[in-house]
Amino acid sequence: MPSLRRGSGDATGAVPVDRATRRSRRRFARRQWRRRWLAWRYLLVLVLVLALVGGGIYAVWFSAWLAVEDVEVSGAQTVKAADIRARSGIDEGEPLVRVDLASAERRIGALAVVRSVSVTRQWPHGVLISIEERVAIAVVEIGERLRGMDVDGVVFRDYKKAPPGLPRVETSIGTTSAALKEAAQVISALPASLTLLVDHVQVTTVDQISLVLKDGRVVNWGSAEESDTKAEVLEPLLASVEASVYDVSVPSRPTITP
Repeated sequence: MPSLRRGSGDATGAVPVDRATRRSRRRFARRQWRRRWLAWRYLLVLVLVLALVGGGIYAVWFSAWLAVEDVEVSGAQTVKAADIRARSGIDEGEPLVRVDLASAERRIGALAVVRSVSVTRQWPHGVLISIEERVAIAVVEIGERLRGMDVDGVVFRDYKKAPPGLPRVETSIGTTSAALKEAAQVISALPASLTLLVDHVQVTTVDQISLVLKDGRVVNWGSAEESDTKAEVLEPLLASVEASVYDVSVPSRPTITP
């Protein structure tokens, strides 16, 4: 039976491995492990990011964590805040991000008394409805109803009795909304000293507007164009010239009718 040669292996046939080879194998194994860990690390980061994004979407869009808990109304004077909230269509418990602000503004803006409206989110749980109500600068009788008219010529509310201090507007058959808007601009331009003399404003068309004074005198005003200049021309005329009709429709050439 032949004897084993020194350095050719052991009884199992395994060949001894020198130190350099073992070190090389260990370095290779570490490099392989680092590559696998790097690949897993990117995957774990991706999973974590997706979980955070998904959780954020759920929290904002579907959960009650960022839901509406309070709807605040500011600027309401003649209309009740509760009516504004009901009109908005915004429900408590609705995710704040899903509140349709534009639709709420349209619904509230359809109210005649509302001149402008803004609906905004107040994170994390609130909605703020800011409104500007119309303010009557005159009263106008339309169809046997006494209505308030604002600076834009919009008729927006009813009165049982005309409030003191508001000019009265009388219309003719066929008076248009454009003519009422023109009359509102005339009234807004009148100085307080002249407003006190006016009994009512007669409106026929956009360029046929007259002031009927409390003493019966009539001022043909024309349109709202150059209203400030017309007022400046009219006041000294009323104080110094006796007449039944004053025409300042062309303020550079006022005329009077005795």
